Amino acid sequence: MVVRIRFTPFPPAPRRRRVIFTIAHYYAASRDGKYGSTRASARDARRDALARTIAGLHETVAQPQSLVHGPIHGFLAANDEDSTAVEVVVCTTGEDHLVDELDLPAGSFRHHRTKAEARFLGYECHAVLRDAAANHDWFCYLEDDIAIEDPLFFSKLDWFAGWAGADAVLQPNRFETSGRQPVRRLYVDGEPVSPDKVGYLPDRGEQPWISAETLGRSMWFGRVVNAHSGCFFLTAAQMAGWAAQPDFLDRGTAFVGPLESAATLGLLRHFRVYKPARGNAAFLEVRHLHRRYLDTMLVFV
Repeated sequence: MVVRIRFTPFPPAPRRRRVIFTIAHYYAASRDGKYGSTRASARDARRDALARTIAGLHETVAQPQSLVHGPIHGFLAANDEDSTAVEVVVCTTGEDHLVDELDLPAGSFRHHRTKAEARFLGYECHAVLRDAAANHDWFCYLEDDIAIEDPLFFSKLDWFAGWAGADAVLQPNRFETSGRQPVRRLYVDGEPVSPDKVGYLPDRGEQPWISAETLGRSMWFGRVVNAHSGCFFLTAAQMAGWAAQPDFLDRGTAFVGPLESAATLGLLRHFRVYKPARGNAAFLEVRHLHRRYLDTMLVFV
């Protein structure tokens, strides 16, 4: 049965927030690639992950959204009290990318081409965020295999920013899932075997744990050794303050390496960085699309 529904564009919702996402994307095949971005066998997976990352941002957090309403044979606006406008910028270097192979609707993203050294491509994303400072409320960086699947993601960030303080940043927990392993859902960025493995350790003496009541329970957030999530999310004030620091765009590599440092080092230098505690790990989370840990790096015995 086919149901015919009349679609009428909704009037603009009251402005709530504007979000810019920058995505560092690189692919150049080599036989001994350490990362998926350099493995010849991973070409299709890298392209599909980038497409899913971009599409998910529009499908999960952007307007318009709607609810089927039979009495008018049409739609009603949905989630318009939490309206979000999304801009996506994919940063690449040279011709080492798969952007031209993406099958996405026109206007899904803007392609920002650079000539940067591949290892430091994330810092080109930082420059894009700095230059967008006058037009957005949230400034976001993503590796090209990170999916946001929680429609309340930015509502939670708004809530955290409202009480934790301007010097506090909340990082999501990054997870993978598998139906074949004894662990169905794995948060992959736990504490390292040795803190020295991450290379840069901020002073965590100030407010190492904070908590607040929401959703009928106490939510706890901790300043962990491994603050990496492959992404970050900053308010306009936080972005402006960071961009004014003398070490902004210094292309530092002190946190694990250049790729990880682009996502994490600047935050550790200038903010109190938290993650949701183990007991409420799902409060803020992102999906790691490649399941590198569950599928290739871990063996359950």
